[in-house]
Amino acid sequence: MGARYYGADSENGDRIDDPSEDALFMMIRDLNDSDNTFVVVQPDEDDPVWFASVSVLDERGYEIVRRDTARNEHEVTTSTSINDIARDLTIWMATRRISAR
Repeated sequence: MGARYYGADSENGDRIDDPSEDALFMMIRDLNDSDNTFVVVQPDEDDPVWFASVSVLDERGYEIVRRDTARNEHEVTTSTSINDIARDLTIWMATRRISAR
């Protein structure tokens, strides 16, 4: 059985269906600059209208991309706080689910 809402996939092949804030934190914490450089979260459907990604930057921080074609949103930010990233993504993804119903 797949994700009810969305799934998080990392470059190294890890996948978590409907990840919690804590699960996102762990996936981001496990990123490195060699073989696990990003995590992508998107709806578990064939042609998703939104996604969010977190990538490792050379400066020991992270680039966060949020894109929602249905709302014409595209935002790119950076952060060094995994806590803030996981919390903000969890809130952002929750608003995607509410509006889709």
